[in-house]
Amino acid sequence: MSYTVLARRYRSRDFGEVVGQESIAQTLQRAVESERTAHAYLFCGTRGVGKTTMARILARALNVDNSLADAEAIAEAIMRGDDLDVIEIDGASNRGVQEARELIASAGLSPARCRYRIYIIDEVHMLTTESFNTLLKTMEEPPPHVKFILCTTEPHKVLATIQSRCQRFDFRPIPVAMIASHLASVLEQEGVSADAAVVHRVAMLGNGSMRDALSILDRLLAGGDTTLSLELVEDMLGLPETALVDDVLDAVIDSDPGGALQAIDALMARGTSIDQALEALIASFRDVLLLQTCGINTDLVEATEEGRAEIKLRADRSDVAAMVHAIAVCEAAARQAKLGASARAVLDATVARLALSAALSDPSAAADPASVGAQKVPAQLATRKLRTPVDVEAKSPPPTPKKKPAKQRPASKSTPPSIDGMDAMWKRLLETATSKSAQAALEDIEPLELNGDVLTVQAVGGGHVPSMVLDRLAERLGQLSGRALRVHDQRAASVSTVESSEQGAELDDPNVKLVTELFDAEVVNVRRIEDTKED
Repeated sequence: MSYTVLARRYRSRDFGEVVGQESIAQTLQRAVESERTAHAYLFCGTRGVGKTTMARILARALNVDNSLADAEAIAEAIMRGDDLDVIEIDGASNRGVQEARELIASAGLSPARCRYRIYIIDEVHMLTTESFNTLLKTMEEPPPHVKFILCTTEPHKVLATIQSRCQRFDFRPIPVAMIASHLASVLEQEGVSADAAVVHRVAMLGNGSMRDALSILDRLLAGGDTTLSLELVEDMLGLPETALVDDVLDAVIDSDPGGALQAIDALMARGTSIDQALEALIASFRDVLLLQTCGINTDLVEATEEGRAEIKLRADRSDVAAMVHAIAVCEAAARQAKLGASARAVLDATVARLALSAALSDPSAAADPASVGAQKVPAQLATRKLRTPVDVEAKSPPPTPKKKPAKQRPASKSTPPSIDGMDAMWKRLLETATSKSAQAALEDIEPLELNGDVLTVQAVGGGHVPSMVLDRLAERLGQLSGRALRVHDQRAASVSTVESSEQGAELDDPNVKLVTELFDAEVVNVRRIEDTKED
């Protein structure tokens, strides 16, 4: 005998066996028992959630009773989809007007041996507009012995006039726990043993579809193994190895960029794609975030008891802000990796960035230095002094354009911190660095001047300071000073000054002044357009 796949062998056969759509099954069962069934139904939902199976179960409940001589044979034929009185039609291959006319003509025939002549039209959204319009009258007032069951994955493509003539039922994606329970039952009947982690992983891969999950399980069982392990599943399906993904997470949380890069390299050496690696990291960071915010017993995290305990340990060692930042960075890296030519470099830089940013993401360490062991400050950093504005070469201010007087903001009552005070705070920032990586990041930054609430810094050895590091420095220094401070990179400030100077020169143009005075206008931006000459 030919082999029958699990999705067909373990298909539900009555309303009580339906998994994940119990409310719809109970409604239809009560409608049949009370003889209040409609003449047309519309079953909507994603693939593999039980639409066609529910249509066959409903047709069986309507057409099979104890009065039939061959009730069992008829029931089997209906569930196989080849009964004479239950006609299944594929909407994709029977989408024209001619097929709709043939359906209307056959609807006038009486059923051969059952009570109703039932039409199950799968993928009904594939019918043309003309076909829908041809069926309108028949679907609104069909013969007493005719019923329609329409199934679709895209209900928005079904004409509103058709939907108004049907009772609509929306099939939801099946929860992972229900899929896992059904898979465990199937494995038991197949005589195969598997860990709970294996069953849960396959159920997750089903993505809400029971048929997809059973198809994946069928693929695993095709090798003839009587015992399924998580390593075997990941190897056969080409999935990221869970242990290596966990190693990356632990290294990021521990602010260990070297360990994180080694773990991600081991993950890539297993054949994992960059998209899969980033997707796995995002899912893992999300689980930690959910446990941090919703507690260990939350239903939002779909994991086994052992897996939930491991996630809880990571949640206790990190904070919510770090997880939110990690998810955002990985999501941006996933988009950039698809567009750029060096996707692997993007992945490595992302992992290293996450491991380095964790050291600057906790402002409480600066607020309470006693909670962090004081570390020895390098001599070259401890002797640095912030230069006052007079130590820096003065720059002539750009011309001020004429414009309407703006409303003046009230002056701040707080006094800017002195240079000595900022110097002390910078030393304290170095002393409270939480790791060697944080100290290394601060060694590459040199403070230049303090002007009001703006601190200007520069990168040692050229280059520029990343915006993320500037934000973290502002946050830390704000904690120490008790006021809001801004940290600017000298390179970005110089570029801004040049642009501002160029714009100020343009504002002195007589034509610009004439236009602003004539129209009582205000210049908000100046852009230079280069002259072009045609040959």
